[in-house]
Amino acid sequence: MNTQERNEKIELYGRGMDLLKAALAEVPQEALKFKPEPTEWSVHEIIIHIADSESNAALRARKLIVEPGGTLMGYDQDAWAITLNYHEQSLEDALETTRLVRKTTYELLKRQPEEVFTHSIIHPEMSGDYTFEKWLNIYSGHIPGHIEQIQNNMKLWKSK
Repeated sequence: MNTQERNEKIELYGRGMDLLKAALAEVPQEALKFKPEPTEWSVHEIIIHIADSESNAALRARKLIVEPGGTLMGYDQDAWAITLNYHEQSLEDALETTRLVRKTTYELLKRQPEEVFTHSIIHPEMSGDYTFEKWLNIYSGHIPGHIEQIQNNMKLWKSK
């Protein structure tokens, strides 16, 4: 990934919260806990997941910057959703967590020298090096990917 591509990804990462807010503006309150299938997530669960995932991502970015070559913590996102009872957690708190984590990590990313993006780390759930560029690819697309999931949930909710 060249510098321009990386900067575009960083800017997409930085816009994640605005994109999410715009998508949520299209979701009526009564659709928030609709699950397309029993094993699929509702919009509410997606938002709580995003907060948990973004919190983990922020720690991973910092570890990549400060401790390249180390090992990351893996986590089972489906187990988190069930065990932490995502439907009982506050949407507002999750959105605020996501906003702050994204804001601080975005600012951190913009200040990193070029060589930091060559750092890699061991990810227990992935084979090969987990590079900072791989992190950036994953997390710049994380919220947009879940926006698609939210929009799909809305289509299914409207057709029920």
